[in-house]
Amino acid sequence: QVQLVESGGGLVQPGGSLRLSCAASGFTFTSDAMSWARQAPGKGLEWVSSIDSPGFQTLYADSVKGRFTISRDNRKKTLNLQLTNLSPEDTAVYYCVKGGQKYYNRGPRGQGTQVTVSS
Repeated sequence: QVQLVESGGGLVQPGGSLRLSCAASGFTFTSDAMSWARQAPGKGLEWVSSIDSPGFQTLYADSVKGRFTISRDNRKKTLNLQLTNLSPEDTAVYYCVKGGQKYYNRGPRGQGTQVTVSS
């Protein structure tokens, strides 16, 4: 079955950076677009970014454009998200999701990794 395991979250100061990773298994990773979504405390799931199956085309939510970078390594079956210039508003649980943007809230996802931005 589909397994997605996120890692790399943590506590970081405003302006700091983190790199999230997602290890995928149980499906043909090279055939699927992938996405990141996040859920802040007390809020709904929010789409963050998506990448097509070969890794050539990327999409970003306006709130993270220019600060976050999505990438994938199809040989290693991993999905990555580089987070830079973080602000407290980025505090959330970040999820790796199988599927493109339109699947961010209904595709299989991992257990999430917590990102907390605080001084």
